[in-house]
Amino acid sequence: MTTIAPTSQTGRAPRPTPSVPTAAARPGTARRSVRHAAVVAKRNLIKTMRTPEQLIDVTLQPVIFLLLFVYVFGGAISHGSTHSYLEYLLPGLLGQGVALGSIALGTNLNTDIEKGIFDRFRSLPIARSTPLVGAVLADFFRYLILVVVYLGAGAIMGFSVLHSPLGTLAAIGLMLAFALCFCWIAVFIGMKARTSGSVQGIMFLMVLPLSFGSSTFAPTSTMPGWLQAFVKVNPISHLVDAARGLMVGGPVAHDLYWTLGWMAGLLVVFVPLAMRAYNRRA
Repeated sequence: MTTIAPTSQTGRAPRPTPSVPTAAARPGTARRSVRHAAVVAKRNLIKTMRTPEQLIDVTLQPVIFLLLFVYVFGGAISHGSTHSYLEYLLPGLLGQGVALGSIALGTNLNTDIEKGIFDRFRSLPIARSTPLVGAVLADFFRYLILVVVYLGAGAIMGFSVLHSPLGTLAAIGLMLAFALCFCWIAVFIGMKARTSGSVQGIMFLMVLPLSFGSSTFAPTSTMPGWLQAFVKVNPISHLVDAARGLMVGGPVAHDLYWTLGWMAGLLVVFVPLAMRAYNRRA
């Protein structure tokens, strides 16, 4: 049996439609994806600069935290020596700060989805992950501002920033890297929560126990046994202790390995979860 190819009105067989390569099959896809993510990051930075009050949590709030905890609680915790408590506290507040700083990311992403901005992104010839990656890249500058403000305010109050310059730089790098991993939790919650207000509530409910149930504000040895068991596996504790050892001296290796392990785990678990939630929501 002979199959007759369909013909057009002119009597000629239609030409085969050339297949258009998808974004994954085109050459230079990775380079274009990075460029697209950078464009989205630039858009988010411009948006933030036009509403500078969004930076209060990484500019004014760190100064308030330092003043309150050092001069209100420092004397009692360190037996009258506020300077020694400042040396102990500042690395801890850096760890707490990068965790709290991720709340704005989840809130902003949720707001953009509600406004329909991600519908416009979906119509563009870009990778599906580009809006999320771009938002995370833009948030890097928020964390950088946070670290600079904490160290600047701490130096004014008497913290020995130059006690170990290389150690301080290493601690800054560790904080920023951990922040870029931890923030994917906020991205996931921002994709799942129904409103931006609920994103803040969920993130505070998670971050505050992690930051206060750690070695951020007081030595672990002063805590009850059941709480010490939690503190020893808390990622914020390992991050803070590693940064403290780098900045003011002390053991580093054990807590550094734990921190790197937590960073890898956060990426492996929450990046796929965030992408799956994004694909369902946007």
